[in-house]
Parts: sequence; C-alpha cells; structure tokens
Amino acid sequence: MYRNLVLPSALVLGLFLGEAAMAQTVATAVPALAGTRLDVVATGEVTRVPDVARISAGVVTQAPTATAAIAENAQRMSAVHAALRKAGIADRDIQTSTISLNPEYRYAEGRAPELTGYRASNEVSVRFRDIGDTGRILDALVAQGANQINGPTFLIDKPEAAMDEARVAALNTARARAELYARQLGKTVGRVIAISESGAAVPPPFPVAYEAAAVDTAQTKIVPGEQSVAVSLTVSFELN
Repeated sequence: MYRNLVLPSALVLGLFLGEAAMAQTVATAVPALAGTRLDVVATGEVTRVPDVARISAGVVTQAPTATAAIAENAQRMSAVHAALRKAGIADRDIQTSTISLNPEYRYAEGRAPELTGYRASNEVSVRFRDIGDTGRILDALVAQGANQINGPTFLIDKPEAAMDEARVAALNTARARAELYARQLGKTVGRVIAISESGAAVPPPFPVAYEAAAVDTAQTKIVPGEQSVAVSLTVSFELN
C-alpha cells in the first residue's frame, strides 16, 4: 500500500533555500583567467628600535658543605631580587630559570676523586621594559653580588603592528613590479588572483656583551640600535 508523503512546510522551505544557496554559489564562481598570469614575489621590510631587553642574572657560590653553599647563595640572591625590585622591575618580569647544586672534586693521577666542596647556582631571567635603565640596573646587580650575567639581548615586545606595516610594503612592491612588467608587455594590471604569505621574519633576540662599569666611572651604556621586521608575499596578478 502506498501512502502520500506530506513534508512540513518548514522542511520544504529549508530544502528550497538550500538549493537556492547552492545555485547562488555556482553563480558567483571566480571567472576564468582571460589574460596573462603573473606571479610576483616581494618582500616588505620595516625597522623598529627594540623596546625590551632580557638578561640572565645569577649567583654562583662555593662552600665546603652543601648546606653552606645553599645558604650563602640564598642570601646573595635575596640581595639580587631586592635590587631588581628597587629598580622598578615587576615580579611578572622576573622568572627563575635555573637552580643547581653540584659537588666539586679534585682529580689527581692514580688517586680516587676527592670531594672538595659544593657549588650552588641560582639564576633568574629578567625583562627590562625601559632599555635606558638597563646599564644602571646591570651595574647594580653586580654591586649586589650577581657574579653570573648573560646578555642583554634586545627584542621587539609586540611586533604585530610592524609586521602589518611590512605586509603593506610588500604588497605595494608587488604591485609596482607588476606594473613594470605590464608596461614592458603593452598590457595593464588587472585583478589580483591570489596572495600567499611565504615568510614573516621577526628578528631573534640580539645579544650584546656586558662589562661592568669600573668604580668611579660613568655607568654602563647600552645602545639597542634597530632591528628589521620582514614579510614576503607571493602575489598573482592578471595582465590584460
């Protein structure tokens, strides 16, 4: 026995709208290439003065016993932390990076290693958001007992705006090159067919050697210079 199938009006409407949407998608398909395709690779580059410095600062102590080495290290590291906070460094910009305690041995030919003491090490990673104060703070850390300093290294804290500026520069360069090719071929630049970003380069932290300023002399000077941010694009144009 056959029965008549009656669909709810809402379902019928949904099917109709779905078919209409599919038809609309087909109707708005990208037109086929009518002219000559030109692929251009262009790089945009902008410079920025780094606005953040990063260093590793720590204390290494040696003592006959592990307890003595740790105690002395903790005392001197407390002074280092106090110097950082006095300089206005926020807690969020201070991070413990390494803590270690290792035995020290004396080695002699034909004899078993002889334990001579223990070496304790505590190191923090510090970010300076005011590069102008970096030299002064480094000298203060040394004065407070920090005897292990690496850096500073410089970086751009938020490079997104600089990268967008480099993207615009790359796109302008790509179009200028397309115009050059078009003129030589007696054509004009038409629509952009495709764009792909093949590379965005933010410079890695740039290390600078640090030497503590001598007593009774001016403080250590830190010069960050400039860093480049680059973006490469591949842009496809249609030449008519």
